[in-house]
Amino acid sequence: MELVFLGTGAGVPSKERNVTAIALTLLQEQNSVWLFDCGEATQHQILNTSIKPRKINKIFITHLHGDHLFGLPGLLSSRSFQGGEDEVNLYGPKGLKDFVNTTLQVSGTRLRYRVVIHEIDEGNIYEDDQFTVIAKKLDHGVTSYGYRIIEKDRPGELLVDRLNQFGIPPGPIYKQIKENPIVETSDGKQLFRENFLGPSKPGRVLAILGDTRALATNHEFIQNADVLVHEATFDREKEQMAWDYFHSTTTQAAQAAIQANVKQLVITHISSRYQGEENEKLLKEAKQVFSNTVLANDFFKLDIQAHS
Repeated sequence: MELVFLGTGAGVPSKERNVTAIALTLLQEQNSVWLFDCGEATQHQILNTSIKPRKINKIFITHLHGDHLFGLPGLLSSRSFQGGEDEVNLYGPKGLKDFVNTTLQVSGTRLRYRVVIHEIDEGNIYEDDQFTVIAKKLDHGVTSYGYRIIEKDRPGELLVDRLNQFGIPPGPIYKQIKENPIVETSDGKQLFRENFLGPSKPGRVLAILGDTRALATNHEFIQNADVLVHEATFDREKEQMAWDYFHSTTTQAAQAAIQANVKQLVITHISSRYQGEENEKLLKEAKQVFSNTVLANDFFKLDIQAHS
């Protein structure tokens, strides 16, 4: 599981940062890639990575401002030309369906695959046997969501010594035991998986927030996340400006990480007013409050290790 920051700027692209898009690569877990927001030129950014657009099968849009959305029609179109045939599911606020359908229709774009658009509200919006995704409304000028991605607990390690005690030698049966509640041996013994596995391994938790004021009402939603991705559009001296424009500062993001007992904070969505060495100032401000903070630049990658 890896986060790849394809765009880390706010509002408009700059020489240093493209507008917002984050990929969550789940190649080992599901052989797929999930995308969070898709600002203008996201497909160009993908060309500078190893991400294959045909692997992108879920796209979560936090809100419908252009710097988070205008790259979506182009990406969907190009995916057809690049061998993408599997269904794509889009999740986002009301209005997403009209935007996508209108742009594809007016441009005469025909996709080789099915697109399913889910206009969401708060709560559980997706679940499979490995992951649950929960959405929460944030405080922004338009409807904006945060997404909490919860990996379900994984089975513990096989207790090989115990299997040996039962006369079960290594072989394909070990895999069967790990994958099935009950396995019957060739001589008729029934082996119950729960008797031969160690403690379950806790799943990882990510929280990726769209544009928002930094409010205490967000803390429960991001509580105990392994990684929190939080916007930090402004420096700490522009707290009033951040409030007026429904955004957050570096220190507000860091304070949220502390209050919610987050393990690691990644700040992104940086205003184009900050260039070059000013980025170090932003990172320093946040780290003074929450030391385990990283400031994301375009193409920054964060490997999220599984819990042992």
